[in-house]
Amino acid sequence: MPVRSWFPTLIYRAPLQSAGLARFNAELADECRRLREFDAAGRRWSAKNYPGGYTSYASMNELHRFSSTFTGLEQKLTRHVRAFARALDLDLRGRTVRMSDCWVNIMPPGAAHSLHLHPLSFISGTYYVATPPGCSGLKFEDPRLSKFMAAPPRLATARPAHRAHVTYPARAGDVVLFESWLRHEVAANPVAAERISVSFNWSWS
Repeated sequence: MPVRSWFPTLIYRAPLQSAGLARFNAELADECRRLREFDAAGRRWSAKNYPGGYTSYASMNELHRFSSTFTGLEQKLTRHVRAFARALDLDLRGRTVRMSDCWVNIMPPGAAHSLHLHPLSFISGTYYVATPPGCSGLKFEDPRLSKFMAAPPRLATARPAHRAHVTYPARAGDVVLFESWLRHEVAANPVAAERISVSFNWSWS
């Protein structure tokens, strides 16, 4: 083949564990909702910056440091992050990876999360706790999009790897990981039920 593929953008997706997800997610969803009730500062911040929804991002974003439930989630996620780092051929120089941030997102009908990235980390991701049928997925943007300049549009039949955006459907029990520089967003939740996820960042030291 005269054409070869270079500079890939990798996205990781897998079930958190092989069994027991329904019970684990039910307990996690209950704690997420109780956290929303307790977190007055987070509700105030969300009212201004996350219309219609709730996130503990600006108020309680190190949940793994004081909640045994989220500490357990961190332990379960660690093997996935290490597997993804290996797939990326990252040279961690013998250092360890650690969760630096961990926060809750609850999206009622109409709540959305605009395009953004995660600075000051190297791997980011989300774990889906409650995903009512038809709720919004996680949409990623081609990182080269701003550099296309005079390029013509892609064909409607373009192969998935050549499209400007890709959306991973939200599925309870799944972990989705990506490099922190990759921009992503969540469209407005179109269904009459709450979409609950836990987002996180990882660093290495």
